Amino acid sequence: MPRHTPTKYPGVTYSMVRRLSGDGLERIYYVRYRTGGRGTKETREPVGRESEGMTARKAAQIREDRARGKELSNRQRRERAQELASRPTIAKLWAHYHEARAENSSAASDASRYRLFIEPEFSDKTPDDITTQDVDRLRGRLQKDGKSPQTVKHVLALLRRIIRFAVMRGLVRMPGPSRLHFEMPQVDNTKTECLTPEQVAALLKALDEDHDQVAASAIRLALATGMRRGALLGLTWEDCDFERGFITLRGATAKKGRTERIPMNDAARAILLTIPRTQSPFIFPGRGGGRRSDLNRPTHRIKKAAGLPDDFRPLHGLRHTFASHLASSGNVDLYTLQKLLTHGSAQMTQRYAHLADEALQRGSSVACALFATGEAGPDEKNPTTPEESHGA
Repeated sequence: MPRHTPTKYPGVTYSMVRRLSGDGLERIYYVRYRTGGRGTKETREPVGRESEGMTARKAAQIREDRARGKELSNRQRRERAQELASRPTIAKLWAHYHEARAENSSAASDASRYRLFIEPEFSDKTPDDITTQDVDRLRGRLQKDGKSPQTVKHVLALLRRIIRFAVMRGLVRMPGPSRLHFEMPQVDNTKTECLTPEQVAALLKALDEDHDQVAASAIRLALATGMRRGALLGLTWEDCDFERGFITLRGATAKKGRTERIPMNDAARAILLTIPRTQSPFIFPGRGGGRRSDLNRPTHRIKKAAGLPDDFRPLHGLRHTFASHLASSGNVDLYTLQKLLTHGSAQMTQRYAHLADEALQRGSSVACALFATGEAGPDEKNPTTPEESHGA
């Protein structure tokens, strides 16, 4: 039992103990207090060492806060730590979710959204702790910070997926809709980003002049095929069938988790044949030969060199450019375009319907030439007088 020496502060004592470093002795301060009136049990507990910056004056302030209930006692802290260790917090559920989705094409984006927007607000909360009002406050803050409706929707959807994943794994119960409801913002997904022929020419020139020709080839392939970013970065040499002329988009990297094939057109073939092969199975490998997580640096560098608009999203915009060019050509119907874009439904391809309609209108207008020759009609070419007509 250590010997307690009183200080000038009531209820604060200290004992001399060996330093944690083993070199000499130091003071360790204790406090004594009651959280209730007389008759309640007195608590005595250590609050810190000299080497940790503790002083008698600091100990006295801690004693006062704990006696008034402003600060938890050591025992309460231990109980809270044990409670938190057993509680299914969002941080723990996210760890399970992220591990299970590590190979998903959206894993990197999800990790970024969780770290930036969900972790600061909900990491220590369980699903039962979260209410509709909490979700509404998060949505309001994101909107106030100028985040787009699509970004807000992605963040809220991720939080909802984490909770639903935990429910499916039997880790938690789903909170009732009267307590927790996710109201998603309305998102207008009809916007398309299509480069003009002049902008495409500037982009191709910037690609040819860039020092990283492997990354440049990835951007060229995006323009030639309309592939999504996840499918592009997850593409392996085994996915490319040069003999039959097809590219396989594996379900593990696909947005909908479904394996599909797209044709390897002549432009895509030519691009792929210029890319040097490495020991990595990936066509566009990242560090150590693993799957590359993004193309942010080269795409932004090349976008700037080509003088493209600031709000143009390179890989996403190239997919729209590919689709818009095909739709407006008049040679590709919407069903074929849907298959080339690997859209899950025809509704997603409808955003390009107006371009296909314009192509049909241009085709139909060719018939106008039949009526716009500028030549005189038959009667005007061979005029006859009434007399000649009667005499015939």
